[in-house]
Amino acid sequence: MKNMNKVDVNTKLVSYCGLYCGSCGKYTKGKCPGCAENEKATWCKIRKCCIEKGINSCAQCDEFSDVKDCKMFDNFVAKMFEFVFKSDRKAGVKMIKDSGYEEFAKYMTENKLVSIKKEKN
Repeated sequence: MKNMNKVDVNTKLVSYCGLYCGSCGKYTKGKCPGCAENEKATWCKIRKCCIEKGINSCAQCDEFSDVKDCKMFDNFVAKMFEFVFKSDRKAGVKMIKDSGYEEFAKYMTENKLVSIKKEKN
């Protein structure tokens, strides 16, 4: 069993949609290989899209200037996920665009975050 207090910075654990698998309980317990390696995640349209485009995440997509304009990224299930978990994947994608994968992974690791928390309005 991996130790949740010991999370390594690893850019390969940045998910396609702006989450960080390296801080996820399932990943740290060895129950999930992370987004990029999860062959069973055929249901994830974002993962499929990024793989088809040959990009590491939505942050590298040049089809939309703002990820919220992508219907695949900003769909009903994603909105429910964000509501329930108070998650802001768009902020994660923006941080990756602005600071790069290494800084994103470092920030998420240091703060033990799977997703950036949604700001209260």
